[in-house]
Amino acid sequence: MFTRISGSLAERAGDVVRVDAGGLVYDIVLPPSVAAKVPETPGAPVELEIYPHFALEGNAGRFAFFGFSNGIEREFFEELLSVASIGPKSAARAFSAPMARIARAIDEGDHDFLKTLPGIGQQKARDIVAKLQGKVARFLLIQDAPARAAAEAPPIPEFATEALAVLLQLAYKRTEAEAMIAQTLERAPDVGDAETLLAEIYRQRHATEAGV
Repeated sequence: MFTRISGSLAERAGDVVRVDAGGLVYDIVLPPSVAAKVPETPGAPVELEIYPHFALEGNAGRFAFFGFSNGIEREFFEELLSVASIGPKSAARAFSAPMARIARAIDEGDHDFLKTLPGIGQQKARDIVAKLQGKVARFLLIQDAPARAAAEAPPIPEFATEALAVLLQLAYKRTEAEAMIAQTLERAPDVGDAETLLAEIYRQRHATEAGV
């Protein structure tokens, strides 16, 4: 089963895109927050990370394909699917807000915000927080913020390599990502693992943007 598709846009119908890949046309379901990033002009190039799902309908089976801008978005989708009460279709609908905002709500236990997402009621919001709170640090940094100019940063410790790889997947430039890691470690020298480092990077950036 494939996990990525590259081709041209054949047509769009709401949040479903048809991608022509070498003469084969695939229907790809896009979460609303992803659909906003995909071109609408027929013939435009399209490249998506794919989550395939096989479902039985009566005596027949059918594949559905869900598309994402990058591998980190797909990982977040897969994390949401680890919640027993959440299926692929409801997970895709729920991503109507930016994924970083959803991750922040999970991290902060913000049930009220989660309940504003399509298909997420009170019980599902509780299920999501109970399962994922404290496990979404890398997804807090999914954003389209413009890259900032940064001076060359000193080498990062070995444990931060994983965090650097995540930031590069999120489209940060290497020099910017290395500078973010170095600045964070300077302010929080006790950090000793990648997940905590990503959470601290987000916390410091959020505090700076909020003027704290």
